[in-house]
Amino acid sequence: MKNNMRNIQVRGLLIGLLVLCACQAVKDPDLVELNTIIPDIVLDIRYATDDNFVGKVLYPSSRCFLAKKPALALKKVQEDLKRQGFSLKVFDGYRPLSVQKQMWEILPDSRYVANPATGSNHNRAYSVDVTLLDLDGNEMPMPSKFDDFSEKAHRDYMDCSQEAIRHRSILKDAMKKHGFTGISSEWWHFDYKGHENMPVLDIPLDSL
Repeated sequence: MKNNMRNIQVRGLLIGLLVLCACQAVKDPDLVELNTIIPDIVLDIRYATDDNFVGKVLYPSSRCFLAKKPALALKKVQEDLKRQGFSLKVFDGYRPLSVQKQMWEILPDSRYVANPATGSNHNRAYSVDVTLLDLDGNEMPMPSKFDDFSEKAHRDYMDCSQEAIRHRSILKDAMKKHGFTGISSEWWHFDYKGHENMPVLDIPLDSL
């Protein structure tokens, strides 16, 4: 009887430890602040302002986070681009699921905003929205502005200047070289490889 009770207690302890580890994995998904990995990166976090398609502030600050693997890959992109005379500007990185729900209420169109029922790869901290700067910090011409939800934002849109097409291609090639892939409807959006295996997160930015 005592042995049975001891076995039950041991099993209970092991189950408790497994649950604790699982919870910790969700609470601590190895998020890193992007400018600690890439000190010279320029941040223009639009959802920390009202200059976005929602028209209101969604983030408590302009800090930007990614999971560690895509952050380190983005550092390599930055190094490559600087050798070509360019640099990165970041519009968005990790996005809590609660914010995704607010975006979906405004624009329930899966071409541009992921349905929170399945989650965005931004919610997994494996997506980043970026554009090109020159080394003086000037934004390079692109086929559209950020969050322009029209055909101008599509990667195959060609009714624009050759300069804009060239910059879009330079950005895509640099990102692809280091494990990022784009989506057809937004030239600025890139997902890092392995995102499909990552959990959807709803960690508030002001708790990081």
